[in-house]
Order: sequence, then C-alpha cells, then structure tokens
Amino acid sequence: MKNSSSASRVNPAEQPWWKSAVIYQIYPRSFADANGDGTGDLPGITDKLPWLSRLGIDAIWLSPFYRSPQKDAGYDVADYCDVDPLFGTLDDFDRMLTKAHDLGLRIIIDLVPNHTSSAHPWFQAAMRAAPGSPERERYIFRDGKGPDGDEPPNNWKSVFGGGAWSRLPGDRQWYLHLFDSSQPDLNWDNPLVRQEFEAILRFWLQRGVDGFRVDVAHGMVKAAGLPDTREEDAGQSGINVGPMWDQEGVHEIYRSWNKILREFPGQRMMVAEAWVHPQSHLAHYIRPDEMQQAFNFDFLLASWRADRLKSVIDSSLAACAVVDGSCTWVLSNHDVVRHASRYGLPQDGKRLSGLNAQSPQPDEALGLRRARAAALLVQALPGSAYIYQGEELGLPEHTTLEDSYRQDPSFFRTDGATIGRDGCRIPLPWRHDAPGYGFSPTGKSWLPQPASFARYSADVQEGASDSTLELYRQLLKARRDYQPGQGRLVWEPSADGVLQFRNGALRVVVNLSQTTIALPAGEPIIASGQLPPGAGLAPDSAVWLKV
Repeated sequence: MKNSSSASRVNPAEQPWWKSAVIYQIYPRSFADANGDGTGDLPGITDKLPWLSRLGIDAIWLSPFYRSPQKDAGYDVADYCDVDPLFGTLDDFDRMLTKAHDLGLRIIIDLVPNHTSSAHPWFQAAMRAAPGSPERERYIFRDGKGPDGDEPPNNWKSVFGGGAWSRLPGDRQWYLHLFDSSQPDLNWDNPLVRQEFEAILRFWLQRGVDGFRVDVAHGMVKAAGLPDTREEDAGQSGINVGPMWDQEGVHEIYRSWNKILREFPGQRMMVAEAWVHPQSHLAHYIRPDEMQQAFNFDFLLASWRADRLKSVIDSSLAACAVVDGSCTWVLSNHDVVRHASRYGLPQDGKRLSGLNAQSPQPDEALGLRRARAAALLVQALPGSAYIYQGEELGLPEHTTLEDSYRQDPSFFRTDGATIGRDGCRIPLPWRHDAPGYGFSPTGKSWLPQPASFARYSADVQEGASDSTLELYRQLLKARRDYQPGQGRLVWEPSADGVLQFRNGALRVVVNLSQTTIALPAGEPIIASGQLPPGAGLAPDSAVWLKV
C-alpha cells in the first residue's frame, strides 16, 4: 500500500494537478462485476484500470463503497472507514489504489458528511437515548409542534419528496432528514461531529487517497433556529434555496479541512457537490483556503443553445477568476439523465428526474451527435473536465426501465411522480455478445440493461475509427498535447448559433445551428463527426483546428 500519490499525467511543475485534470466518475455498482453477483465491485474496477489508463484520464472519482444498508445506493453510510462486503474489502481497496497509482491515476473518493445511515451506531444510540442527551445532539432532533407534538418542527421538505422530518415511535421528538428517512442529518454545530469527520479524512488520506468529492457540500449547516421555508422559496424546483442550503457556516468547515489536506503530500484536493446559484456563490467554495473545485451545475443544466452555453462559460470563468480558482466542466453524473439523451429531447438541458416509457423519447441519433460535439467543447475549455462512466461510449439513458426494477428512494417517496435516477445508473456494456453485455461473468445485473446497449458496448467500439470510444481516446490525447485546460479562452466572431474561440494553439468551432458553416482557417486536429475536405462543419458538430 502506498501512502502518497504517484505522479499523474498533468505536469505538477506547471500547476496543481487538479486544475486541468480529466477526472472519470465510477459508479461502483454499475462499472464492472468481478465476482458474478450482479453488482459492480472494487476488484472489477481494478481489472479495468489499464483500460481507463488507455482512455487517457488523469484521475478517478469513486462513488460510495462504504458499509451501508444501501437504502440510497450507498449514500446512506453506516461505517465511513470500511468497505461494504457488496464491493469487497479494505484490502481490495488498497490493491485498487496501488494499481491506480502505479498507472499514474489518482483516486478521489466520495465523502457523505451531511447525513449518516439510520443504521449508523451513532443514530442507533440516539434512538435509544433520551431527548436532550449527548447522543441525540449528534443529529438534529426537535420537539414536534401542536399540543401533543404531532406536527413536524417546521415546514421543510425532503429533496426526495414528502416531509423532511420523521418522528420516533412513542417519542415526542422528530429528526431531520433532508433526503430519505433512512438518512438522518448530522448536527454540524456539535464539535464531536466535526472531530469525527476530521478523523475520517485522515483515515483515507493516510491510506493514500488523492482527494474527496463532498456530497451535499452546501447543506451541512442550517440556519439558526431552523426557520420555516418561505412560501416564495418553497415553490422553486432547485435544492439550493431556503434556510437549509448554502449557509455561511459551511465555509468554516472547509477551511479546517483544507488545513488537514495540507498535512499530506501530493496535492490532495476536494471538490464540492453544491447546487448553488449564482456562480459567485459557487466560487465561495473554491477560495484559496477552502476547496479546490466545485461542480459547475449551471453548465450541466445549460440547454443546447450557443447563447446559453456562452453565457454560462463566461459567468463561470469570471466567477472563478475572482477567487483565483479553476472551473470544472461536467455534462452528466449519477443524479441526472445522461446528456446523450437530454440533448435528444425537445426540451434539453433541464435537471430531469428520469425518463420512462411514458415520457417523450429522445432522438437517439441527434442526442449522440450533440453529445460528441459537447465533448469537444468541454475538453477545450480552461480548467478540469469530468467524465461520467459510459459517456466515452456515447451511452444513452435507459428510458424505458420498468417500474418494478426501480430502486431510487425518490421514486417511492413520491409514489412514482418522480421517476428517479435509475436510468442513468444502468451497468455498463463491455461485450456485445455476452450475457449482461459482459458486465458480470455470470450475466447477472442489478438493473436490467436495454437491448440498445449491445451496439454501444466497448468491444464493438474498440478500434472502430468512427466510434465514440475512439473519439474520446483521440480527444484526450489531443488535450494532453495542446493543454487547453491550462490555457485561456478568447472568443472570436461567429455566426448565430455558433461558438468559436481560441485557446492557445487551438481554434475551436462548435456548430449548434441548423445549417452547415464554412470552417475558419486552421489545420483540423479532431472533429466530432465526418469532416470531408471543403464540405464545411455540419450542424450539431464540432472541430479543433491548429492555428
């Protein structure tokens, strides 16, 4: 086991590795299953590390693999310092980490500090303890309203649907859960909670991890007194509005964590999952003494329109510049409809809560064309880029998953009104002619894969010059060669519906219009689609030119 990171592909002499890294998100249960039980695991990831290295990434972000009842796919943690047997063992983790470092890949792991599982020993002790006890002070317990305490302490709603409070049986007190009732919120005003997470950080840093993706980074601190959500805020669809989100107190926590990271060699980092707006608020999370990155969800949510994308890119770069930070660019993750499907919908770019057979169905070919063009745009921007597993295959959403297979708690808490996130979490296809498309040696799969996955499988795309997999390999090689992540964007004049900019030796053109356009001067390096000589750039396509 190594206690510090090996060198990554990014030159650390020029800048911290994370400022321009390409980071690949692995959702462990859906990446690769080594033992045949139908759920992806750490040995499966280890087996695929050479494949990921060949793809050309710099680092991997792992979604949770901790001990958990799996009520919310591992985001309900019962033990933060152990691996759930579903995914393997701590020894399996160490082997994976060592092999990744040997390949020059860094490892970022998910940290879930807003809440624990209700199966966590702390919460089990809190349920047994009396109101006002030290055990209950680790969470947010309050007496109910009304003569008998039968009403919740305030009007807060759960992100997953329904109320945000649950009452203990035979008890006058309620506990807060901004997500599922199996995920009680921690009380970050309690010094014991802060001490515990500092110990958790050190546990994994000492094992050699390179950083943390901080789940619900904008939600850990609540407004004093837990006031009701205002009526004008309650009607908004985002989860970033109200007295439970984006409170100033979270920044004190991250300043203390920043100091812990600096105790360890190798430029350790944190990235915030913070659904906040405007961009100036997001930039607060990446001030020099806090986190190193924050996910740019405004960019993820932007529709496939040149004016909208340009506006978000400009506001993102400007906000990051104020705090001398670098931007992150992301198109998909485990919580949203895959962008290859979003971009094929009549109304694209929204933070969709899933698709089913009754939903408007995406135009699959259109969505893939736009997704390939979007990849060229993202990888040409200054800063760091994230790839969600399967994106490099052009993988679409499973849009017709039967309700009987669904596992997302938001589906059940809303009685099906929210379709949920299962469609973007379908296990990956590795072999087109194998049971379960090669995800598992037995063919088992914790969620069923659609028949369309056969044509997106990795083996079908391997070596095919026009495949999305080979496009990503060429694209990430070009990114290493030209280093746009370390560059500066300069917009150039362009026609309506077209984005055109310079970044170092690159000229990048993205055609979001409905007509073919003439190419400006420059030698083509890579294009998202066919680029016949003299034919111009087709709609919904992009090109990098050397100037």
